[in-house]
Amino acid sequence: MTDTLAPDIAQVGALAQAIRAEVGKGVIGQAETVDHLLIALMARGHVLLEGPPGTAKTFLAQCFAATLGLRFGRIQFTPDLMPGDILGSNLFNFQTSQFTLTHGPIFCDLLLADEINRTPPKTQAALLEAMQERRVTLDGTAHPLPAHFTVVATQNPIESQGVYPLPEAQLDRFLFKVLVDYPSAEEERHIVARYGENRGAPTPAEVGIAAVASPAQLEAVTQAVASVKLADSVTDYIVRLIRATRESADLSSGASPRAAVLLAGAARARAALDGRDYVVPDDVKALATSVLRHRLLLSPAAEIEGKQVEALVAQLVEQTEAPR
Repeated sequence: MTDTLAPDIAQVGALAQAIRAEVGKGVIGQAETVDHLLIALMARGHVLLEGPPGTAKTFLAQCFAATLGLRFGRIQFTPDLMPGDILGSNLFNFQTSQFTLTHGPIFCDLLLADEINRTPPKTQAALLEAMQERRVTLDGTAHPLPAHFTVVATQNPIESQGVYPLPEAQLDRFLFKVLVDYPSAEEERHIVARYGENRGAPTPAEVGIAAVASPAQLEAVTQAVASVKLADSVTDYIVRLIRATRESADLSSGASPRAAVLLAGAARARAALDGRDYVVPDDVKALATSVLRHRLLLSPAAEIEGKQVEALVAQLVEQTEAPR
């Protein structure tokens, strides 16, 4: 560990603060969610936002993309949505007698998959390759997606009619699952005071949000995060924590090695946001629940007893010895 920070690491926090301030022009509260979006962007991960309707999940994703100057794409998931509606297809042009590639909305920098659990698993699976390999294969030809391609998906935990639970393979592609709760009383008062007279949903442009980052800056930030040091002792800690999820009697399915890799990358990004060029165990502890809550399945006995995944993760974090 060192007290001397590389210049690029020192700039990460300043850029993040500028993004937070710009998003705050439109979204009141949700500071933790914004930080998770920042970490996911820097770690090249994807985010699943789960919360009740009307908690600004969609607007937050729009504002976040606007601050970064990213090409924004949105898909409203419905039961009749087909994979081709997401990916695009090769259409025959009768005038030229040739097939023409029509790009779907997935060809963007930041994709909002709104209410992703309203479409059947067949259509959900259309995102698997894009989220893992950042490319789309159409008729045997691979088409690359932008290096910073990020999926921000939303789902409503309240409704159970007309929804399709995300398959485990789909859930495992998300770096974070973030629970978006209702605002505090003070935050809600500010929301009503600011938007109570508006008609219709606001847009980022209407609330004055502008881009504060360029693609070059985002690439520099990503490289800075990759340079953050991960000590062997912290690596061992991450592995022991992940393996503990597979040994718990309360869990029928634990986390995969992918979860360990993603947790390490997210911890690096959190350290950079904090102005450090090294990871500490607290980085891992702070992100463990968001990384693991959607990857773990309760055992039947634990479900009967009413146990919660979040509580079990907290227990495993407490029981797993951290390096000093």
